Amino acid sequence: MKNEKRNNANLSTEISEQIKESIINKDLDVGSRLPSELELAEQFNVGRSTIREALKRLAAQSLIRTQRGASGGAFINHIKFEDAHEQQVTTSILLLSMNDVKFETACEARFALERACAKFVALRRTNTDILAIEKEILTQGQSKLTDEEFCASDIRLHRILVDCAKNPILSYQLAGAVEAMQPLMNMITYTVRSREKIILFHQSIISSIRNRDAEGINFGLSNLEDYTKTLGQNILASYK
Repeated sequence: MKNEKRNNANLSTEISEQIKESIINKDLDVGSRLPSELELAEQFNVGRSTIREALKRLAAQSLIRTQRGASGGAFINHIKFEDAHEQQVTTSILLLSMNDVKFETACEARFALERACAKFVALRRTNTDILAIEKEILTQGQSKLTDEEFCASDIRLHRILVDCAKNPILSYQLAGAVEAMQPLMNMITYTVRSREKIILFHQSIISSIRNRDAEGINFGLSNLEDYTKTLGQNILASYK
């Protein structure tokens, strides 16, 4: 019985991979309906339970969606970058929580990725982008702002900065870096960091963005990285 289950699992994986490959190769069009479970079972010469498991695997990857009713079935999904952000963030959080990732390593990775956007931010930022970042800096200067609210604004500011690059692939890849790694850094450093210093770093960065100065953006992010690393190192050293 165990071998049978294992074989079914292997078969469902193979079938889901074949369908996935057809989607990637555009042999199956976005929005088109897959054959019925019975038709797929006959096509792959397996039982319907194996097909159901294969479809579950595809649905878990957001590659298909199911619809009930007379006109229902399994349809090829149109995956948007925005829709995939949450999955990217969740994966990054799990990786950080389940593995022994050093604070300095996470900090290094996050700022290196963010600096990769600097050139494109300088070229493509809009006045709307600038106003959005300035709004967050004003929010951060409010005296009654809680630590949680300050951290949330901090994350929003850096997401806006990344999105200024107007590159959906970069925004998607950096979703995890900003929304998973930055909360980790905030959680460790919020008790000792200076809000005034953070705001000064942000003001320096927005000034460079306004002037389309890629080197200035890089410089501001590097200074913020050095400050964050120093805080983290001091806190972690105090626990030893």
